[in-house]
Amino acid sequence: MRRVVVTGMGMVTPVGRDVESSWSALLAGKSGVGPISLFDARTFPTRIAAEVKGFDLDDYLDQASRWTEYSRNTRFALAAGKMAMDDSALDVAAEGFDPTRFGVYLGAGEGQQDFSRFVKLVYKTSRNSKVLTEEFSRHGVTDLHAVREAEQEPGTPAAHLASVFGARGANSNCLTACAASSQAIGEAYEMIRHDCADVMLSGGTHSMIHPFGVTGFILLTALSTRNDEPTQASRPFDRDRDGFIIGEGAGMLVLEELEHAKARGARIHGEIVGYGSTADAFRITDSHEEGRGAIACLKEALEGANLRPEEIDYVNAHGTSTSVNDSVETLAIKKTFGDAAYTVPISSTKSMMGHLIAAAGSVEAIVCLLTIRDGLLPPTINLDNPDPECDLDYVPHEARSKKVDVALSNSFGFGGQNITLILKRYTD
Repeated sequence: MRRVVVTGMGMVTPVGRDVESSWSALLAGKSGVGPISLFDARTFPTRIAAEVKGFDLDDYLDQASRWTEYSRNTRFALAAGKMAMDDSALDVAAEGFDPTRFGVYLGAGEGQQDFSRFVKLVYKTSRNSKVLTEEFSRHGVTDLHAVREAEQEPGTPAAHLASVFGARGANSNCLTACAASSQAIGEAYEMIRHDCADVMLSGGTHSMIHPFGVTGFILLTALSTRNDEPTQASRPFDRDRDGFIIGEGAGMLVLEELEHAKARGARIHGEIVGYGSTADAFRITDSHEEGRGAIACLKEALEGANLRPEEIDYVNAHGTSTSVNDSVETLAIKKTFGDAAYTVPISSTKSMMGHLIAAAGSVEAIVCLLTIRDGLLPPTINLDNPDPECDLDYVPHEARSKKVDVALSNSFGFGGQNITLILKRYTD
């Protein structure tokens, strides 16, 4: 079976606008949570989120003004994709490169426009499509269909990435809630392994920090209401956790078949060696209380990687800061790892970045690669009063030095979707 390596990484997060600034912030235990500024949330029970601040697509792409009216999902994806492609030094115009063997596989959520401006235009122009089009054009929006329809479709960012970077192979998107981008990476990995592609740009992008998105999670009672202490609100595995913090951003990886990467002298960040994908087949919004889907997923990834639990050096937990998720994930790790559960360090970077929903897993996969590169484990901040049911080593408060050869990342989504990725230091 063909081996799959990572040759490019890019991300935009609430704690940094690229890989290195995000990584430095995570190691420093910096929180990206604060009052919501993207809309007026004064009347909402939850008024805090982890927003991407100071983002400007001009910092990443030439002629970025053409993307001004496009969704944050698309703009984040383009920025992270450009960073990943630059990092990989992949030349799609090189002689012998086959663009039909270069694909895109994303886990991207539904887009969200600033509807208020456009609704006013619709009211102003009524049903006169000619006048409506002229009004949109006057406001700098020339592709009415793209703004009103396509940008709301989850698959649109993947289409834009293919167009910008010349990926003419398979183009797919999955939206399995919080597991989406991890699943996308896993499926892209399988495509390369099974000789359906040589290169895949894969990852995720999402922004749900808008009234509809926040309201939905409020109705599920899933969000923290610790509005007066935003930087302390995300507290995975802590006894006093009261819900997750919604975040936004994107993470993109260039996955490449090993011999293809070696032939062009690519720098290799690590190798993907395990992928588990299962379903709880239980409730839509709750994990199975005995962790059956998560356990099966962990075992599948370990078996696929031909690794024993004691060979895992670090686990990046799904760790959302919700009562059920954290306790069930802890239980699943215990049942899968046995005695090794008490010796493997585990941390939740959601304690600092919040939950990037569909984009979470891809960013956390990059974090795993960075732990392998630098031998440093990001902490779980705000773990002040450990939950007695969550009694493992969650790297509380401060980063830790440790050599990491193998890292594991969990992503568990609404609907009972479970994904585990295992990433390894590359050796010939």
